[in-house]
Amino acid sequence: MEIQPRQLSLAGPRRSPVLKRALIGAVGGCVVLGGVLVLLPPDRHRTAPPAPGPVARAVTAVGAGVPVALPDLAALIGDHEAHLRAHPGDGQAWAVLGAAYVEQGRRTATPAYYPRAEKALRTSLEAGPKNNVDALNGLAALANARGDFPAAKKWGETAVARAPKRWTAYPQLIEAYDALGDYKATRRTLDKLVELRSGPTVMARAAQVYWDRGWREDATAALADAAAGATTPAEQAAWLSRAGDFAWERGEPEDALRQYAAALVTDPDEHSALAGQGRALAALGRTSEALRAYQTALTKQPSPQYALELGELYESLGLAGAAQVQYDLLRTRVQQEEADGVHDELVLGLFEADHGDAESAVRRLREEWKRRPGIAVADALGWALHRAGENQEAVKFATRAMDKEHGGGVRSALYAYHRGEIERDLEWFGPARRHLAEALRINPFFSPLLVPAAKEALAGLGEPPAEGLPEEAPQESAGSAGSAPEPTAAPAAPRPPRSPSAPAPRRSSTR
Repeated sequence: MEIQPRQLSLAGPRRSPVLKRALIGAVGGCVVLGGVLVLLPPDRHRTAPPAPGPVARAVTAVGAGVPVALPDLAALIGDHEAHLRAHPGDGQAWAVLGAAYVEQGRRTATPAYYPRAEKALRTSLEAGPKNNVDALNGLAALANARGDFPAAKKWGETAVARAPKRWTAYPQLIEAYDALGDYKATRRTLDKLVELRSGPTVMARAAQVYWDRGWREDATAALADAAAGATTPAEQAAWLSRAGDFAWERGEPEDALRQYAAALVTDPDEHSALAGQGRALAALGRTSEALRAYQTALTKQPSPQYALELGELYESLGLAGAAQVQYDLLRTRVQQEEADGVHDELVLGLFEADHGDAESAVRRLREEWKRRPGIAVADALGWALHRAGENQEAVKFATRAMDKEHGGGVRSALYAYHRGEIERDLEWFGPARRHLAEALRINPFFSPLLVPAAKEALAGLGEPPAEGLPEEAPQESAGSAGSAPEPTAAPAAPRPPRSPSAPAPRRSSTR
């Protein structure tokens, strides 16, 4: 017999009048109570969802290519190493661990992390899905950190081809294209990145591109927005430190010092700000403080670049022995980094040009030019050729480094100084005067060694000749670092004596 669902009857059993009134009151009370509950505000004491822990924060930041707090990064590495010992087939975890190793090596200037990163990322490629974009992004970041920009371009382009709507590969590609001198690709890739993503990381990347093209106001505004919109102290400190670099390169050491101090208050592990403080303090004549800042920076982040800057500061103070200690440290660090796959030919070439073997510097930088023909290498190679006595070829590269048609829009006191000294040796006194004055105008503090040399050279050149007298050298036509301009006849005045030269501190950003 089929069981019928029970029918609800509106006429139930008979109830007493008292019971009926009680039921009506209860129902009415429920209605009133429900209305009150609806009108009451939410419980203000309700527990908020817990904040993400250090591992979760680091995973998010590493995946987005955002600076990570060092304690969070250490927690992530320990967590994923333990996880992968139990689950070695987890391709995604290998990709995250590899990216974390890259960031740890970069933040602490410890390239020994890079072979471990490469092993983890290649393991991820083997174990992970077919379109393992996270591992490809990590390999692009690793190649950039090592200075292997052709490899960074290869991995970045592969990642974009497999997932063109994912924005995370584009910042790595921009860095690679810029270092390789492909500035049209740099701008095109930045445009695509801005279409896909907004936020502090994108604004900071755009700021660097704007700066390198000579758009200083746009760059400064974009970087200020990036620092204001940063979501973690580590990220904000990174953009504040970069703002300090911008102020320093504008020749504003007081502003630079404020930005670096703010970065270190926000994140004491932002070690690049310590070296920045060293530059700014030296410019302000606070030499003892500058030396301590550099020494602390080298203890925390033993970068060959910082050793070169500190050595040159010692040398400017007449402390040749202390300077030599830093130069020896530079060579040792470069050798250690080479063993871990890091290309430091640019800083080593500049060092050798002035403090070692200029011919060796030329050989190294010629090879680097073949690998990455960007303006930073053009400037360094031109300077090394000058120091080796090859001024006719040197001026081609010095001109290219400042040629806007080849991407040389950046206003660099160092580049202008190098070009002016080369032109002075060629007895092109008008261009030499113009570029030496430009170097001091861009940043009157750009080097403790070279600023006095630039002032001496400029004073020796004297005032321009009367109007109408030939002094200008013909401008080089656009193109590759090809034919150099032929010098005009030298003016009647005797050539001023050549002042000693040495390399200036390099830009803190990697080009």
